[in-house]
Amino acid sequence: MKAAWFRPGIIATGLAVLVVLAAGYLADRQNSALYREQARAEVAESLSQLRTDMETRLYGSVQLIRGLVGVIASEPDIDQAKFSRIASRLLDGQSQIRNIAGAPNLVVELMHPLAGNEAVIGLDYMQNPDQRDAVVAAMELGTVVLAGPVDLVQGGSGFIVRYPVFVDRPDNAGTKPWGLIAAVIDVDQFFAQSGLLSEALPVQVALSGRDGVLSHNGVFFGEPDILNRDPVTAQVSLPAGGWQIAAIPQGGWQELPRDVWYFRAMLCAAGLLVVLPVGFAGYLHDQLRARSGKLSHRESEMRKLSQRLNLALETSKIGIWELDLDSGELRWDRRMKELYGVRQGESPDAVEHWINKLHPDDRPKAVAEFEEALESRDTYRSVFRIVPKAGTVRWIRTIGASHQDSDGRKIIIGVNWDVSEELQLKTELIEANQSTELRNLELEEARKQMEHNSLHDVLTGLPNRRFLDERVFGPDADVSPTALVHIDLDRFKQINDTLGHAAGDAMLVHAAQVLRQNTRGTDLVARVGGDEFVVVITNRVDEAWLERFAHRIITQMQKPVRYKDQTCRFGASIGITLADNDGAASNSQMLIDADLALYRAKRSGRNRYEFFDASLKAEIVSQKQLADEILTGLERQEFAPHFQPQFDANTLDITGVEAVARWNHPTRGTLAPSAFLEMAEELSVVHHIDRMILLKTLFQSKRWEAAGLAIPRKSVNVSAGHLNDPELMKLLHGLPIVPGELSFELLESIFLDDENETVSQNINSLSDLGIDIELDDFGTGHASIIGLLHLNPARLKIERRLVKPIVDCARQRKIVSSIIEIGKSLGIEVVAEGVETLEHVAVLRDLGCETLQGFALAKPMTTSELIEFANSEVWRQRAA
Repeated sequence: MKAAWFRPGIIATGLAVLVVLAAGYLADRQNSALYREQARAEVAESLSQLRTDMETRLYGSVQLIRGLVGVIASEPDIDQAKFSRIASRLLDGQSQIRNIAGAPNLVVELMHPLAGNEAVIGLDYMQNPDQRDAVVAAMELGTVVLAGPVDLVQGGSGFIVRYPVFVDRPDNAGTKPWGLIAAVIDVDQFFAQSGLLSEALPVQVALSGRDGVLSHNGVFFGEPDILNRDPVTAQVSLPAGGWQIAAIPQGGWQELPRDVWYFRAMLCAAGLLVVLPVGFAGYLHDQLRARSGKLSHRESEMRKLSQRLNLALETSKIGIWELDLDSGELRWDRRMKELYGVRQGESPDAVEHWINKLHPDDRPKAVAEFEEALESRDTYRSVFRIVPKAGTVRWIRTIGASHQDSDGRKIIIGVNWDVSEELQLKTELIEANQSTELRNLELEEARKQMEHNSLHDVLTGLPNRRFLDERVFGPDADVSPTALVHIDLDRFKQINDTLGHAAGDAMLVHAAQVLRQNTRGTDLVARVGGDEFVVVITNRVDEAWLERFAHRIITQMQKPVRYKDQTCRFGASIGITLADNDGAASNSQMLIDADLALYRAKRSGRNRYEFFDASLKAEIVSQKQLADEILTGLERQEFAPHFQPQFDANTLDITGVEAVARWNHPTRGTLAPSAFLEMAEELSVVHHIDRMILLKTLFQSKRWEAAGLAIPRKSVNVSAGHLNDPELMKLLHGLPIVPGELSFELLESIFLDDENETVSQNINSLSDLGIDIELDDFGTGHASIIGLLHLNPARLKIERRLVKPIVDCARQRKIVSSIIEIGKSLGIEVVAEGVETLEHVAVLRDLGCETLQGFALAKPMTTSELIEFANSEVWRQRAA
């Protein structure tokens, strides 16, 4: 019977409903879309007016400042009084501008109005992290830049218009930077006069793009959430940048028109006028179909039942038999005859015919069960074999029950069916089950073997790292170590590399045997890595016992081992920890402590043992803290250059500076390289420090130029890691490097590695960028004349330990003199480091050294100190 919903009348009604709903939905969508378009158009109109007002007021202020810039460009020596007069005239009536500052050399010296802004006088923009980037951007772009809102030194906040000022050079050779003019626009007044604070404003507004020229994109007016609410946006054009203004209606977007429910009610009424007539007509049609269908259904069900019964008996091959107990007549249906192999025309009509078909072995039991059922008149059940024809055997299952028919006859009606396949399948299942059980036993044995293999080293047969993790260091560990001994084989890699892995495997097996022979039955020996072993001590022992044990292992490991025709020698380094050591709070922590002790043993010379103690833990903690602080310092740009001047030996003019790395540590103050260089090398971050020093040196050189300080040459140290960077030249190509003004200081050991193609190629490419090469610490390595000719450096620096004794030692003076002569003969400028006294200055000048560097003339200093030092020329007074 079809489902109630699958009626023509219901289908017709449903289609009508769908059509009406679709039409209503489309009409409602169109109405909402027209409403939203109208709302966005109204917001866009308000937004356009706000943008125009803001641009007009901002550019009006910029034009006023441009006039002041023109005055200063023609009169760079303007004083405070005149500056105030001109500024007051320009700002007459411009209530948005709070003050105007003049900053020659990027230091504020002029201010209008001065009252209330005294705190700004003396402000060095380059030392103010909040304003430095915007000032540098304005100077580099050479045009006006608007930044803000920013926090002001004199209090409050405002927009800052910065206009760079350039004046003519005295020799008419172009212009030079004078500094900049900075005007502060009052934020609240600007917003109020632009209409943003008006209570009648029909829209909610958000401004974003703070310091647009510097790529700071924060929201500085309005709610940031406005940007996530599908606003109407526009760009506010600024000097050298722009803001984005976004707006939504007051109270947010209204998704639905005000009359939406009236409109929808009209749609519903129209839909009902269509659906109701269609539904009523369908109902009448379905009632008529239902009455005629019931009669046909009943006739069909009767035919199906008869067909199903016949089909079930036919497909199941169940035979029906009937025995008349009064007459003894036996009747079989067609399927019984087929089951028992009765020939055509033969009619079995007695029980003896059935008995004759029984298998001889099953006949007594089957007959006895049948006769017992006849006597008891109980349900007859039996399973037996029959022989339908020679050579064929079938298993038969039978069920019968006594019954008295309508004529009063006592009969037994039963069924027979062939269960040969069922019994055969049962037999096969029993055999399969037995086979499965046998297979499960084999799999269990294989699993145990695999589990053993997964927990043991195949080569040595010792427990492996997984065994230790589960049985010793895991949460369910069943072993409590009193001590751990971590052993690492020394010189094992050389055996693998020279004699092959087969020889290495033989040495590992030998090492495992040594450990087995020197441990007790309660101890656990495991191989945890390529050439690493761990001995887990479970009995109580002291340090004296462990020392004897470690000494014995080291001694026996050092004995030569024959492998084929070769004699192999290796050693062992050992780290030991006791369970009662400080910090050994868990078994896994003990392994870490033993590993740290092993690390100290290998660093101390190998073939030795070390115990873990509190000092080692403190050392590791200290090193980790230093490593973390170095990485954090790189992220925070805490590494900065200090500059040590270099002087002409004859005139004592400053000919250059060496940029030396210093770490502005937040708690420990300024640190020299000796405090962090070794750890930085272990972290492989020295080249990152080199790059930071290089970038900051180039940046500081612009400050020197702005301050009128001319330094012909800047030299920076370059580590082997930086010079070995394949991307070095790409990084340098993007920097403002003036040819001839930058030098790279290299250690002797760097350029002597002729096999390193990357280093050699980078050195050869530096000259193409106009970068000179300086050979640092000359005299401490193994540089040869051939090496100098190959490198062809612009300068070589004599190491301070060679320079220091020349005042009192004639022999040392001759060595330095020879180095100077070598440099001159090869056309290489010679720089002497470690010039600590004026006697050094005189001796080195007499020996012909061109350039001097040392504490006698100047120490390393910051940029501000360097500018003050250069202007004072105090070194000349000391040398006079």
